[in-house]
Amino acid sequence: MILDLATLVVSFLLLVIVYPRLIRVLRGMRAGQVIQEELPATHQKKAGTPTGGGILFVGLAVIGGAAATLNGHPGALPAVAGLIVGGAIGLVDDVSKLRVGTRGIPARLKFPIQLVLAIPVAWLATVEGSNQLFLHVTPWLIFPVAVLAIVGTANAVNITDGMDGLAAGLSIIAIGAVALFLPNAPIGEKAVAMTLCGGLGAFLVYNRHPARVFMGDTGALAIGFALAAMAIQQGTLLLLPIVGLVFVLETLSVIIQVAYFKATGGRRIFTMTPIHYTFHHEGWSENRIALTFWAAGVLSALAAIALVHMHV
Repeated sequence: MILDLATLVVSFLLLVIVYPRLIRVLRGMRAGQVIQEELPATHQKKAGTPTGGGILFVGLAVIGGAAATLNGHPGALPAVAGLIVGGAIGLVDDVSKLRVGTRGIPARLKFPIQLVLAIPVAWLATVEGSNQLFLHVTPWLIFPVAVLAIVGTANAVNITDGMDGLAAGLSIIAIGAVALFLPNAPIGEKAVAMTLCGGLGAFLVYNRHPARVFMGDTGALAIGFALAAMAIQQGTLLLLPIVGLVFVLETLSVIIQVAYFKATGGRRIFTMTPIHYTFHHEGWSENRIALTFWAAGVLSALAAIALVHMHV
C-alpha cells in the first residue's frame, strides 16, 4: 500500500508540473475543442479549449506499466495494452475532429474498429486473469463477453466525458476501487492503476471547472479499455457495471432517449442526454453535477466492494 501511494503521489506531482507546458503546446497547435451546436450556451464558450490532454496521463501510465514489467512484476500487460489501443483510437478520432471539423471517426466505422482492436486486449486479460467471481464457466465463454465489456466501458467513459471534471473524477474512483479494493490485482496492474490515478488527479487540477484542458477521446477511450481489462484480469467482470454505475447510467440515458425518440416520432424523455446535460438545463452548476456524480460513483464502488466481501 505504501508503494501504491508513493506511485500515485509521484505521478500526480510530476504531471501537475508538466500539464501547463502541454496546454501551451496544444494551444500552439490550435488543438481546440469543437463544441456541438445543440449544447447549452455555457458550453459554447468552451470552444477552442485545448483537447487531447489525455495523452499525458495515458503515456505516463504506459511507462509505469512498462517499468513494472521490466522489474519482474506481473499483470501490467492487459492494462497497458488497453491504454495503447484505446488511446490510439481516441487520438485518431481527436485529430480527425480537429482537422476536418466533424465529430471524428464515423460511428459505423468506429465501433467495428473498437471491437476488432479489443480482441487482443481481452485475450491478454483472460489469459493472464483469474477465474471470474460469481461465474463458473470456461475462459472461452468469457472471451466474447470480455470483448463487448471493453468496448462498452470505453464508450461509456467517452459519453460521460462532457462536463468539466466529471469523467476524470469518476475514473479515479473506479480505477482505484478495482485495483486497490477488489481482489486479485497483481502488482503490475496496481502500478499502472496508481500511475493512471495520479496522472488523472493532476489532469483534474486543470480540467475542473472552468477547464483549461480536456482529455479528449484519447484519454476517455484509453481509460475505458484499461479499466475493463483490469476488471477482466482480476475476475471481477460482473462487478464492473456496479463499480462504474454512473458510466452505465449515462450510457443508458442516451440509449433510452434515442429509442424513445425514434419510437414516438420525435418525443423525448430527458431534456438532453447524456443525462448530466439534463441536470445542467435544470440549473445545476457543473461543479454541483460533478460532485454529485462523484458521490454516486463512490457509493457504487463501495457496493461492489461489499458484494465481494459477502461472497468471500
